[in-house]
Parts: sequence; C-alpha cells; structure tokens
Amino acid sequence: MVSVIQKAPWWYRLGRLVKGFDGPLAFAVFMLACAGMLVMYSSGYDHGTRFVDHGRNMLLAGFIMFVVAQIPPQKLMSLAVPLYTLGVVLLIAVALYGITKKGARRWVNIGIVIQPSEILKIAMPLMLAWWFQKKEGQIRPLDFAVATVLLALPVGLIMRQPDLGTALLVLGAGLSVIYFAGLRWRWILPPVLLGLAGLVVLVSLESSLCADGVDWQVLHEYQRQRVCTLLDPTRDPLGKGFHILQGMIAIGSGGLWGKGFMQGTQTHLEFIPERTTDFIFAAYSEEFGLLGNVLLIVGFFALVYRALVIATQAPTLFARLLAASVSMIFFMYAFVNMGMVSGILPVVGVPLPFISYGGTAMVTLGLALGILMSISRAKQLVQS
Repeated sequence: MVSVIQKAPWWYRLGRLVKGFDGPLAFAVFMLACAGMLVMYSSGYDHGTRFVDHGRNMLLAGFIMFVVAQIPPQKLMSLAVPLYTLGVVLLIAVALYGITKKGARRWVNIGIVIQPSEILKIAMPLMLAWWFQKKEGQIRPLDFAVATVLLALPVGLIMRQPDLGTALLVLGAGLSVIYFAGLRWRWILPPVLLGLAGLVVLVSLESSLCADGVDWQVLHEYQRQRVCTLLDPTRDPLGKGFHILQGMIAIGSGGLWGKGFMQGTQTHLEFIPERTTDFIFAAYSEEFGLLGNVLLIVGFFALVYRALVIATQAPTLFARLLAASVSMIFFMYAFVNMGMVSGILPVVGVPLPFISYGGTAMVTLGLALGILMSISRAKQLVQS
C-alpha cells in the first residue's frame, strides 16, 4: 500500500508564514512608507536614482522584517549576548583601527566596511531585556547598576568616535528598557531636574559660553557649535546656522495647506541642505503644510501606540521590555529629527523613519519591525 502525501498549495504555505502579522502595525508602516516615497520623488527627482534606491531600501527593510518575524522571541533572546559582545568588540576595533572620514572614526574594515554603532541600536535593548529577564521576580538596585554599566560602555565608545546622534539613540533605547523594567521615580527625577537646571543656566549664559575661543572641554568643538547654533542660529546665518534657518523657513512657508506636490520653492531651488536625508521633513512641510505634518505625526503616533500595545500584551518580560524599547526607538527617531529640523533640538544627523533616504537606517528599522511582528505572533500563538 502506497501512501501519498499531498503538498499544500503555495498560497496556503504563504498564508501560514504571514499568519499572526499585526495588521494595525503593518497599516501604519505602509502609510508612512507611502508618504516617504511621495516626498522622496519630489525632493530627490534631480538626485539621480534616489527615488528608485529609496524604494529598493524599503523593499529590503520589508524582507528583513518578514525574515525576523519568523524568529520566535526565545531565539531572539539567545542572540542578545553574542550580538552585544560582537558590537562592543567592533566598537573597540573602531577606536583602535577604525577608518576616519570627515573628522570622525566610525567605520572598520572587516572585509567589508561597516559602522558597528548601528548594531548597538538593536543589540543594546536585546541585551538589557535579556538581563532583566534573567532577574525576573528578584530585580534589585544592583541589577539596575549592572544594566547602567552595560549601557554606558557602548555609549561611551560611540561618543568617542564622535557620533552624538547614534549615541543618543542607543542611550535612549537602553534607558527605556531600564525604565520599563521598574526603575523607581526617585532615581529618575534627580538627573532630570539637574538636566533642566543645566539647560536654564546654558540659555542664560549663552552669549559668554558661545563666544569664540571658549572651550567646553566635555564636548567636541563641533558639538559645542551645534548647541550654540541651536541657541542662536542667526549668529552664523550663512555657515553653521544655515541648516536650521533654511529648515525653519521651509516649514513656515508651507503654511496651513502647503505649496503643493512638487511646488516647494525652498526645496527645488536647493536652499534646503540634505533635503533627501536629515532635512527631508522641511521639504515635506513646505509642500504639504501644517495639515500634512499633523497627518504624519498621527502616523507616527499610531505606529508607536501599536508597538506599546504589543508590548503590554507580550507573553514574557523579555518580550515586553524589548517591544517597549523598540517603540521608543521609533519615537526618538521621529521626535529628534522633527525637533532638529524645526530648530528646537541640535542638529545630530538622525533620519526620519521611512521618510529619509538611507540604506543603513532602513535595515535597522526593518529589524525593529521584525522584532515587533515576532512578539505579536508569539502572543497570538499563546492565546490560541
């Protein structure tokens, strides 16, 4: 007697692969991706293949998201220590043997040239979520101290390169894990209040601290210039303040309804520097106005909100902390980019998720989305 096993049709097998994907999260990402393609077509139409490359990068991010979504959170947890260790070792290699470009040593050649700090954007929350999962039910103050050391090591190495923008993103991702793990407010308020007091002092002493020849010692010269430019961009309107001033002009000129698709004069007359990368939000604001900005912010809010919902419904502490941290990564990307283009934060070179051009950032976003999808699928499997 011969038994015949019939192979399931391809659409059934594909359906099993995508089963459990979070619909609201996918819809929010799709709408943001559409906005990104629209503004990239306008702002990058004379930048060679930027539009086509941006679409390719999005497809690559989608593929990475799909692959990572198939990996159960338990498997992701097993990658935490090796990935974190690899990232730190490569950061040390950058400090010793790194490649210097434009005054910053951020890359290392290991057969291919890579920027190891990008690995830590994902490896850092993975590592800290793994650490607190191991301590579940008995988290003590000493465990928070160890987590702080694990966070401080890569952040310090990244700042030494120097790369303030990436250091802030890694720091924010790590701090969000520590906070969601149960850090008490009495430990949070003192540094927050101290930072606010320092900001007040900085603003009040701006004229003397930003005078030529003053050395802040703690910050590199370019970082000091960014802070001083933030406080008064008109100090050097054709030099260091040019980016912020042109971004603010473009945002303001968009008005309520915007100038219309492909009608942005600041954009197409090339007054906006980096209009397809870090300052693409200025190009978007000029053409789509306040209404377009509100819709974009709603899209990011929906993305972050849905990620936090996935975090609250996650089946394990590791998954909850990781999903919550990933949601904060998306929030920080969007908030810092919009803030620096609007002139309320220093220019630190952070892209706007799914909108700005850039392959490396898109890969990181694909990894982050894949992690969220994986945790969402795990939740549905537990419920079923």
